Order: sequence, then structure tokens, then C-alpha cells
Amino acid sequence: MARPARPLWLVRPSRASGLSANQAVALVLFLLLVAAGALMGVRGGSVPAPRAAIEQSDISVHDGIVGALRGGDAYYPATARMLRSGGYPLKPFLSFPLPTLPVVLAVLPGLVSALLLLLLAIGTAFAWQKRLREALARPLPVFGGMLLLAGGMVGLLAPDVVLFPETWAGMLVAMSLAIRQQDRWVEAVAVATAAMLIRETAAFYAIAMGLLAFAEGRRREALGWAAGIGLLAVVLVFHAQAVAQVVGPLDPTASDAAGMHGFGFFVRASITTTVLHLLPAAIAALLVALALFGWAMWDDPVALRVTVTLAVYAAATAILPGADGFYWAFLVAPLLLVGLAFAPDGLRDLARVLLDRRRVRVQRITR
Repeated sequence: MARPARPLWLVRPSRASGLSANQAVALVLFLLLVAAGALMGVRGGSVPAPRAAIEQSDISVHDGIVGALRGGDAYYPATARMLRSGGYPLKPFLSFPLPTLPVVLAVLPGLVSALLLLLLAIGTAFAWQKRLREALARPLPVFGGMLLLAGGMVGLLAPDVVLFPETWAGMLVAMSLAIRQQDRWVEAVAVATAAMLIRETAAFYAIAMGLLAFAEGRRREALGWAAGIGLLAVVLVFHAQAVAQVVGPLDPTASDAAGMHGFGFFVRASITTTVLHLLPAAIAALLVALALFGWAMWDDPVALRVTVTLAVYAAATAILPGADGFYWAFLVAPLLLVGLAFAPDGLRDLARVLLDRRRVRVQRITR
């Protein structure tokens, strides 16, 4: 095993510095596999920008629901009407967005809603600046990491995305990860619970966090995450009952054939929701793979949690029904590109392990 070298950007050596030669070879092969999968995902050509990728019908449905609430309509009848008019399925009950965000947006003027989203983004950026200052050794890498964070938030601040629950939930997930500490997790659970009550798919993040806490022997924290998930479950029961009151037997059901989009779909969605859409598709795809590698290389509890969260949403986007649009990528878009700031140390340390040719000399002593 090669001796750890002085870090390039990180405060501490990357995870790659502690690998054996065989482990390093396995990691390289896995990284090449991920890169190949990313390239296959964009082999069709360019990837659209967020504004171009958002379906006008999706905007009309969300905007119509908020408008109906402002006009005094009840949420569930108004949502059923908008889904029918847009030709969307009304079954299963998760075809209906949770009412949390539409009800809040209906109370607030549009400009105030956009300002709140911007303030949430700024607060998330400040929280991550503190994390990056702890992880990166010099101001320049920290500045680069903040630019990468901004590049991941670009899609979430595009026009009209304020209407989409994934936008708000993604910011809250990023905030939750930033403020979670080994000895202070209550705030992170609370923020994640808010994200789940806006978009139920944020539960994947909470489940991952709870399982990691349990695996590390943090029973109280694991119970805290379980409590947040339990609250969502109760809300979903009432949500399902309310949906059943406005859905008829002739209303369309979501196709069971949806899902199984593959890893390339997650890569395309990640490019669309970040500043990477400005780059050639092949380069952008490789940067997505490199960002995932970078997060895996930062040797820190928060990096482990971000890595697992990214892996969970990559898998969910790739295989689950209901992930047909790129919107699920909004849940991890703010943090994805930050992994590029950790990649240089990981690549250098990985190369050192692979190229280490120190010989072990055995000296025989005859008495």
C-alpha cells in the first residue's frame, strides 16, 4: 500500500489513499463502467436545458391548481379537474401531488414565492460554504466548490420551476445534508420531513439517512428519521382517502410499463437540471460520472451520506415507475456537481496506489 501523499485540495487524504492495489483496480474498473454507462445515456446527442425540457402541459397543470385554489376551489377537486384536462392519469393516488406546496403558493403572491425559493437557495449555499471550508484546504478550492454548487442550483431557479414540488424538496434535502452533524441531527430530520411533506419522493433520502444512522449504531438518530417517515406515512393515508373521493372508475391509471429507464436516464436528467446542459453531451456525461466519483472519495460522514443519496436517486430514477420526467433529478441536482471539487485528490491518490512499485526486500540473517 502506498503511503498517503499530501492532499491537493482536501484537508485529509481521500478514501483512495487507503486502498490496496487490488481494491484500486476494482475501483478503476467500476469507474470505467459508470463512465461508459454515462456516455451511452447521451449517445443520442444534445441534452435540453431545464426551460426547454419542462413540458408546457406540466406547467399548466401546476399553475392551474394554484390558480383554482386562489379562486376558492378545494384542492382535490381542482387537482382532479386539472389532471383530467391535461390527459394525465389519476391513479394511483400518488398521481396527485401533495397539497402542501400548492396551498402555500396559493396564499403567496408569485413574486414572494420566487423570492422565498431564492432565499432558500442562498441559505443552502451558506450552509454548504461552512462544510466546504472544513473539507477543502485553501480558499480557491472552496470558491470552486461554491461555483459548482451554484451550477447545480441553476436549473432550480429557472422560470416556472417554483411551481414544482421537486424544486423545493431538492433545496431542502441539500440543506438537511449540510446541517446534519454527528451530534446534532434533529434539525436535519426536521428539514427533511418538510421536504417529504412537499414531495413524497424525498422519503428515499430519509430512508437512506435512517439506515446509515442505524448501521453506525446511532439508534436515537435512526428513530428520529423513522419518526419523520412515519409522519409522511400518516399524511399519505389521508391523502389517499381524499384522492379516492374525487377519482372515478373511468379515470385513467398510470401505465405499469413505466420505469426501467436505465442509468443513462439519470445522467441525462442530471445534465438537464444543472449547468452541464451548456456543455457537449459527452463531456457533460463524463463530468456526471466524475462528480459521483468525487463524492465517494471525500472521507467524511457527510460525503458518505451524499454518495448514498446520489446512488439511491440514480437507482430510483433508473428503474422505478413514475420517474418518466427529469424532475426527480431536481432532488439531488444542487449537490451533484460539488463532487468535482473532491475528484482531483481521489484521482491522484488512486493513481499513486496503482503505480506504487515499492519492492519488499527480505534479508536473511545467518547466525
